[in-house]
Amino acid sequence: MQGTVRYEREGRIAEAVIDNPPVNATSHSVRSGLIEALKSFEADAEAEALVIRCEGKTFVAGADITEFGKPMAAPMLPDVLKAMDHVRKPLVAAVHGTALGGGFEVALAAHYRIATADAKFGFPEVKLGLIPGAGGTQRTPRLAGLETAIKLITEGSQIGTAQAKAAGLVDEIAEGDLREAARGYAERLVCEGKSARSAGSLPMPPDDAALFDMTRKNIARKMRGQTAPLLALDAIRLGYELSFEQALDREYLMCKGAVASPQSKALRHVFAAERAVARIPDLPSETPVRDVRKAAVVGLGQMGRGIVMTIASAGIPVIAIAKDATHADSARAAIAKLWSSAVAKGTMTQPAMDDCLARILWSTDIAAVAETDLVIEAVTEGLAWKQEVFGQLGENTGPGTILASNTSYLNIDLLAEASGRPADVAGMHFFNPAHVMRLLENVRTPKTHPEVVATIMAFGKRIGKLPVLSGVCDGFIVNRMLAKRSREGFFLIEEGASPAAIDKAVLDFGFPMGPFALSDLAGLDVQSAARAARRTSMSERELRVDFPEQHVAAGRLGQKSGTGWYSYDENRKASPNPATDAMISAHAARHGLALREIGDHEIVERLIYAMVNEGAKLIDEGIVSRPHEIDVAMINGLGFPSFSGGPMFWADQIGLSHVLERIEQFRADHGDEYWTPSPLLAERARQGKGFYN
Repeated sequence: MQGTVRYEREGRIAEAVIDNPPVNATSHSVRSGLIEALKSFEADAEAEALVIRCEGKTFVAGADITEFGKPMAAPMLPDVLKAMDHVRKPLVAAVHGTALGGGFEVALAAHYRIATADAKFGFPEVKLGLIPGAGGTQRTPRLAGLETAIKLITEGSQIGTAQAKAAGLVDEIAEGDLREAARGYAERLVCEGKSARSAGSLPMPPDDAALFDMTRKNIARKMRGQTAPLLALDAIRLGYELSFEQALDREYLMCKGAVASPQSKALRHVFAAERAVARIPDLPSETPVRDVRKAAVVGLGQMGRGIVMTIASAGIPVIAIAKDATHADSARAAIAKLWSSAVAKGTMTQPAMDDCLARILWSTDIAAVAETDLVIEAVTEGLAWKQEVFGQLGENTGPGTILASNTSYLNIDLLAEASGRPADVAGMHFFNPAHVMRLLENVRTPKTHPEVVATIMAFGKRIGKLPVLSGVCDGFIVNRMLAKRSREGFFLIEEGASPAAIDKAVLDFGFPMGPFALSDLAGLDVQSAARAARRTSMSERELRVDFPEQHVAAGRLGQKSGTGWYSYDENRKASPNPATDAMISAHAARHGLALREIGDHEIVERLIYAMVNEGAKLIDEGIVSRPHEIDVAMINGLGFPSFSGGPMFWADQIGLSHVLERIEQFRADHGDEYWTPSPLLAERARQGKGFYN
């Protein structure tokens, strides 16, 4: 046989070898090839067992998503796996790398499974708004039980080989060469007289209505607004209501329906956009990347500590430079405490923690940066102080050492000039907590060398972040757009909407937290300081809505003080705060404002359209080159619901003509200063186009 699947036999053990780089996806050629291999195996009288394995770095790692939304050619994957169910001689899946989605379903349709010790298994479909559609919801519970199946299928998480074996999803762990181990295992099955053993021949595990009910409630709480996890749970239930064959057919129809859903379309967009932002349109792919063998972090507050942890966890030596010995000791203790907590929870081993700590070198002398290839400044947010630090960095490092600032909104052009080496300067804005949050806003100035851009993008990926490139502007992508949401939130409060009503509308839209609950969590003193830093650029009305400053003046700092927009008990559970209501009423009386009823629809439109319009301006101004950067940044930096596709994709689905119409109405109501439409948005709306077409 030619193509992506070849059939071959050595003695009484045959092999179906899938070779479809880069990840052996279940494309049409693979599906057809597997059918032909099964036919050859059944017709081969001398073949007594068939091993299904893959060339390259991985087993089948999923479906070919380029086929989604297009007419698919037979055979479909469910039909291929049904054919495997009916083969009368043993089938052995030999798994290495990752067996994900359709790949996991291929492995489960085999009669036996052997895997390397470091293999991974999972159903990521729900993360794309889908459900397994080739038997995953039916074979998994029959092999592993209900609890394991529900967790795997509704959460989209991965498990390792040891866990898969304990659950009954893997029969043997391979030692040494996988091909030889799989052939040896197949020989043993033949010698022991083992027969074909389809998962479909097994009964469903005992039903557990309480488990289904609890899972449904957990999904509604943890995955608010997402339809795929609930649909997956419904698919698992089919095994109790229909025959195995009927359940497979119904599952496939449910999967096809999910593929056509708006949520899946949005989530597949996000999947593609996250890969697109790694490729910078005006940066040649052959641009050299500088070698970062050792890094340094200057400033060891909460952000600096998180950055140090991130770099050390990635296996890179890092010099942690504190203001003085007291600050160094405090940072060392805080980092050790966080990692010790991870060890106690079982998410980190003690040897791994010891290795990470050993990679951190402590210093109070900024001259220590001379030994490094990349320095990340994370000192207190303040232009004069940061300029002084960059001057010192320029003096203590040689050409080629990258000097990056973790500033969230300051002008990096000014820091670059202070360094004396502007070509080596860029922004690397981590999000708090830096060792947890995935997004990294990399910022280039007009003078940043292309090699520096290529290096910080590569370094971000190396340390486990999702790097997105921005140009220089106040707040870059996320904080600039968030500032517009905050502005409208304060204006809505001033006009009569309650903080709780605004937070609820935002939660219902799909955000994990409302803006005022988020302010309390971050600290109203932090928000007040950020407003103070932007004071010279704020309008008269923006200055008037000084609610954060009023809270801080009264000692209400948010969760840290037990009172802010909300009141908090000892467990930080929120309740309405009468002081907030009194503050809003007094503010209205002081400024002669009439409060009105404001509905959820207007709240959502004001908050979200303000961000969409600002995103369009980011493209207008060349701060970002595409809408992709905005969607990826806002989902991963602010919690914009991923199932919406991000603000720019969401606006396309709403229709830019409608968005423009509402913005023009808000312009008439509230003035040009806040609601002048982006030229790009207005042009695309007039043309009947979107940001993506």
